Amino acid sequence: MEITIIIIILLYLFLIGVFVIGFDKVKEYRLRDLAPKTTFTVVIPFRNEAENLPKLIASLLNLNYPKDLFEVLLVNDDSEDQSVDIIQKHLSQNKSNRLFIKTIDNQRLTQSPKKDAITTAVTQAKHEWILTTDADCTVPNYWLDSFDNYIQDHSLKMLAGPVTYNSNNRLFNAFQTLDFLSLIGATIGAFGIRKPFLCNGANLAYKKDFFTSLNGFEGNSNIASGDDIFLMEKALKEDKNAVHFLKSEQAIVNTAPQKNIKDLLSQRIRWASKTRHYNNTFAKIVGLLVLIANASIVISIVLTALGLFKTKTFAYLFFIKIAIDYLLLYKTSQFFNKQETLKHYVWSCFIYPFFSVYVAFIALFTNYKWKGRSFKK
Repeated sequence: MEITIIIIILLYLFLIGVFVIGFDKVKEYRLRDLAPKTTFTVVIPFRNEAENLPKLIASLLNLNYPKDLFEVLLVNDDSEDQSVDIIQKHLSQNKSNRLFIKTIDNQRLTQSPKKDAITTAVTQAKHEWILTTDADCTVPNYWLDSFDNYIQDHSLKMLAGPVTYNSNNRLFNAFQTLDFLSLIGATIGAFGIRKPFLCNGANLAYKKDFFTSLNGFEGNSNIASGDDIFLMEKALKEDKNAVHFLKSEQAIVNTAPQKNIKDLLSQRIRWASKTRHYNNTFAKIVGLLVLIANASIVISIVLTALGLFKTKTFAYLFFIKIAIDYLLLYKTSQFFNKQETLKHYVWSCFIYPFFSVYVAFIALFTNYKWKGRSFKK
């Protein structure tokens, strides 16, 4: 047992070490003084987001980009709260806002409401590039400028952007932030080694005609989530050089963490449920190795407590894992200016293996709920 766990942790060390190297290979992109040229349709599905929409709309109205070069389509996915009224109230305060921001209704065709919402918007989009985000997000002033600059400088068809959590001093928030930073760190690192397998639909752009040529979400529309990753998989299969990552501070989208453990588990189970449908072999290997490594730590803790595993061996293995994880988190937190969250790293290391193994186990055997709806795994 000890030998097996040692091998697993060493393989994990190698994997995360590769991501650390890859993270640095993705150079930070700096805005230049370029005349805006790219046209965007910003697509934002929403369902029961009355609490978050005012902040989102305020950030959209503060965008620096020329209003004639973009539009915003807010797609109402059968909201049951005051979401639509709130949008109309904000837009009525300045009628000129209606020229580039409008609300449309989702046209349901599949088992995935969000994919239907994006597809609905794409069919009505006026502009060349689709840029998606979520209703619980806020976007920076130079969000569109950063995407435009990068698109002008590179030949590509899909561009993934950075996403982070809003921070506060709560321990629960810190745990989520560290977890999320590890995901985005692995995302950037994988792009750096030219093995991308993750992206986030809260900050993802692609050419409208490229989306159409890929037949949109056809082939995975039976899976409720994954509007981002499965589309990227299709894009990479079509043209592996067409997908890039925009590592720019001006492109960072902020999203809200979950408010309680029930919502956090529901979200993470939803994320974990789609991993079985990955077509990317590297993604499957990474997911399996990360799961096994965390399960090994859980098993080691239990066996050590029972006196069946050498304490010194466990201490070495645990230190190796948290050290390499810290290195990736440190680099990621620097980019997102979240270094203060690292003070919570040590205690979270003892909780995270149990948390991740529990989520993976539940995702294997149960369905999940999200936004008041039930979905099959």
